[in-house]
Amino acid sequence: MNNTLSVIHPEAQIGVNVKISPFVTIDRNVVIGDGTEIYPNVNILSGARIGKNCRIFPGSVIAGIPQDLKFCGEETTAEIGDNTTIRECVTINRGTAAKGRTVVGSNCLIMAYSHIAHDCILKDNIIQGNATQLAGEVEIGDYAILSGGVLVHQFSKIGKYVMIQGGSRLGKDIPPYIIAGREPITYSGINSIGLRRHGFDKEHIYAIQEIYRIIYQSGMNNKDAVKHIEDKIPDSPEKTEIITFIQNSQRGIVRGYLE
Repeated sequence: MNNTLSVIHPEAQIGVNVKISPFVTIDRNVVIGDGTEIYPNVNILSGARIGKNCRIFPGSVIAGIPQDLKFCGEETTAEIGDNTTIRECVTINRGTAAKGRTVVGSNCLIMAYSHIAHDCILKDNIIQGNATQLAGEVEIGDYAILSGGVLVHQFSKIGKYVMIQGGSRLGKDIPPYIIAGREPITYSGINSIGLRRHGFDKEHIYAIQEIYRIIYQSGMNNKDAVKHIEDKIPDSPEKTEIITFIQNSQRGIVRGYLE
């Protein structure tokens, strides 16, 4: 339903049963999926791709041009999956030539005053707390939770099922299944409560604990710890996920609290 007090470009592709409140701006080259609700004073700019049954709250700006001096006006997108909620005054910039798109997955909750910079890739079922700020090209895995006021450095990677404590500053990669916090940020144990809530049984949780005991408490460097895990820990999807994450980390993983 298009509100006459809003400005909607005639080339915008708007699905069925979309609710558009007054004082919304929708630019050209925009696609909005069925059943999405857009609250007052939202700006949806060129390059936005919004899924079905999303909710976008007042003051948000979707697909603003990147805050990156290398950006030269190239055609890029900001993509939001189905059933995602964008709360008040969130800003999501579109991509640059680096990746061509910024992505927020399905079933995410992006809380008020958060920022998602150019070329970030957020997977599904992520919660990003109030005023949490992501710099460019950050990657976040499924089911991660970033509490309020978290600052994430450019190019950082956060693994799946991670919990980041509020007010943390990230300059290193955060491997899967753990809690990270304190100042400076450190490994604070595995996210056992979150894992249980998502159906991980005791055996899998114990195996994850054993892997991180080797990484953070054995005294081995990361290369030797990974080799030991490969040789001694039974194979599982979680083992593969952790080893692959560490081996692919460009910034290095967060340090342990005993270091």
